[in-house]
Amino acid sequence: MAAVAAMVAACRSAPESPPPTPQDKPSAGGEPPFAVKVPVPGAAGSARASAAATPRAYRQDAATHLYGLNANRIFKGKLPPMLYAIGVLEIDVDRAGRVTRLHWLRAPRHAPEVMAEIERTVRAAAPFPAPSRMGKVTYTDTWLWDSSGHFQLDTLTEGQL
Repeated sequence: MAAVAAMVAACRSAPESPPPTPQDKPSAGGEPPFAVKVPVPGAAGSARASAAATPRAYRQDAATHLYGLNANRIFKGKLPPMLYAIGVLEIDVDRAGRVTRLHWLRAPRHAPEVMAEIERTVRAAAPFPAPSRMGKVTYTDTWLWDSSGHFQLDTLTEGQL
């Protein structure tokens, strides 16, 4: 019975976001506010643990982690119809949350500065949530990059106009 209770507790969703601040209010265009989730700090340089059992589930934890560390760089609202760059990046994370490999599945080669910035952003975000149930994980996310230098990840995108 205790094991079942522990499993149910581990599957709970994350706590709700704090109430919106004045800068989170909808813009004059009526766009919804954009909530950025902040990563939970871990002990002595390690990342918080992820309870994800699949790479797809882990992708949500990793995207939330990246958004929390890059809140001022996230494009708020719906993206414009024409983006400057779109890249699909595969990321290997070891059991401690360290990034061990980056592999472009669809590289925005017309924008090498964006490729370099995405790679720098991912490496600077380490340690990622530790994939405790999987040991290590390889996950993929799509980076949607606006010409302003702001981005969204496909996992947490608000869509396009």
